[in-house]
Amino acid sequence: MRWARLYPLLGIVAALALAGCATKEYVRAEIGAADAVTAERVTGVESQVEELQTRVAEHGGQIGENREMIGEMSQTAQEALERAIAAGKLAEGKFLYEAVLSDHRVGFAFDDWSLSEGAAAALDEFAADLKERNQNVFVEIQGHTDAIGSEEYNYGLGERRAEAARRYLNAQHELPLHRVAVISYGEAAPIADNGSPEDRARNRRVALVVLQ
Repeated sequence: MRWARLYPLLGIVAALALAGCATKEYVRAEIGAADAVTAERVTGVESQVEELQTRVAEHGGQIGENREMIGEMSQTAQEALERAIAAGKLAEGKFLYEAVLSDHRVGFAFDDWSLSEGAAAALDEFAADLKERNQNVFVEIQGHTDAIGSEEYNYGLGERRAEAARRYLNAQHELPLHRVAVISYGEAAPIADNGSPEDRARNRRVALVVLQ
């Protein structure tokens, strides 16, 4: 008979736990004149409910941190991650980091895709970092341009810039070609408004997105 009275109360506790508002005061008010054994069992359920709520809160915090980390990725890096996952290229489906080689930093000249000494040095640093990490990674190299010229031409120019970086990494650092993908965004993903020579220089860039 005691359990006949307890089952409905356990249902109330479970429902309130899912809603996140179960309290000892409410449960005790509901059990009213329940005997000591019933009260003890309900108290045990309360403890389990509180533990569950604590775990849910902790998990929610972790989800928030992950969302914040993803929010720090560039849009094109997020797209690279989605492409690699869809193609089955990744072991863990993780974004590690993104390195950007822009004209402002390494000297991609207007309408040019050749690697300057600065660009080669930056790629050397990038490759050294990969080797130091010693991780089985996948790299997407993205080519970008400024907005001068036609969209079609800029698409091809961005691809040539990305391909130049891929060939350098393979030839100089033996980065396996099957672990590297090349894609061009052309002028479609600027990081500045193209309104000045300085901004256009920032848009002439190659981004290397490292995934795992």
